Amino acid sequence: MRKVITGNQAVAYGVILSRVDVISAYPITPQTTIVEELSELIASGRLNTRFLKVESEHSAMAALIGASTGGVRCFTATSSHGLAYMHEMLHWASGARLPIVLVNVNRAIAPPWNIWSDQSDSLSQRDTGWIQLYCENNQEVLDTLLQAYRIAESAKLPVMVVLDAYVLSHTSEAVEIPTMEEVDPFLPPYCPEYPLDTREPISFSMIATPEHFLEFRYKIQKAMEQIPEIAKKVDDEFRSRFGRGYAGIERYGKEEAEILLMTSGTVTSTSRIVIRKLIEGGMSVAGIKIKRFRPFPSEEIFKEIKGAKKLAVIDRNLSAGAGGIFAQELKASLYSQEERPPVFGFVSGLGGRDITPEIIEEAIQYTIKYPRPEGEILWLGLKK
Repeated sequence: MRKVITGNQAVAYGVILSRVDVISAYPITPQTTIVEELSELIASGRLNTRFLKVESEHSAMAALIGASTGGVRCFTATSSHGLAYMHEMLHWASGARLPIVLVNVNRAIAPPWNIWSDQSDSLSQRDTGWIQLYCENNQEVLDTLLQAYRIAESAKLPVMVVLDAYVLSHTSEAVEIPTMEEVDPFLPPYCPEYPLDTREPISFSMIATPEHFLEFRYKIQKAMEQIPEIAKKVDDEFRSRFGRGYAGIERYGKEEAEILLMTSGTVTSTSRIVIRKLIEGGMSVAGIKIKRFRPFPSEEIFKEIKGAKKLAVIDRNLSAGAGGIFAQELKASLYSQEERPPVFGFVSGLGGRDITPEIIEEAIQYTIKYPRPEGEILWLGLKK
């Protein structure tokens, strides 16, 4: 079935098709319409799922930790300060190896108060032990949600699916929606290895002394290292069933390009148009879309940047005092490589400001012109 739906509606369809057992959420703009849609379906009896109404985002995640420990498939959605309020419980979810899926609709962190898109909210949670997957369009939103449960339940780690506020969440696009009968073989019922069972009591999230704590974190790291392989297998199967797929990164444009532009989210869609235009004008340029931020796709990137002379990154986020976060991650991952092209780290689009084709072309032209960046942060679109 093909329907014109918003990104938030695509999330709701993904939740329905995933046969989620428990939803717990607290409303916050711009994710609210996700849980509104789901709660209306549950209230009308069209969706047989338990909806937990809680008093905060912290409680929403705490409730899902309990439900997931009990052995059921769980979902929540949030944005911005709601995600920040969950921060403590995000650690509890990953530390307990619970395959919870959370959708975060990217929204700026105040002050000043702002309800529009940038990635600072999700990226500020990058060290919580959650897999992070960023989406370019509404079709990818729905498909990624279905894949997220397979990845989470295979690796025993929670997954955060991320989409841009308004540009996707409230904008309608044509989306292919598979049937439940098509999805069920791809996403079978969740069967936890260690379910909560009063007949066979065991401890969960208990205290660990220094003699044992290190090993818990070691195992989380080893699980993260398996994600590229797990995600590829899941994506390969998804592609064979539905004809669509999404690698951890995607390269597009000129095959042996001298200049590579790295982007994530909806900025990639605009970049595709700009890069196509520049190639037609004779420029040696290509793009790299980063879908999987955690674990960072270092090995995939190394394969794709061989031969490139310069790397440009447009970040819709900022780590104050350091720069754009994707650029910083790329620099860190390249440190051990013998061949390290200079990385030009651009920051733009914060608080929902448009990243226009002209801004993207400005970044590429600057990268071509200068042998090395003039600073750690290269700002684009600042008002003079």
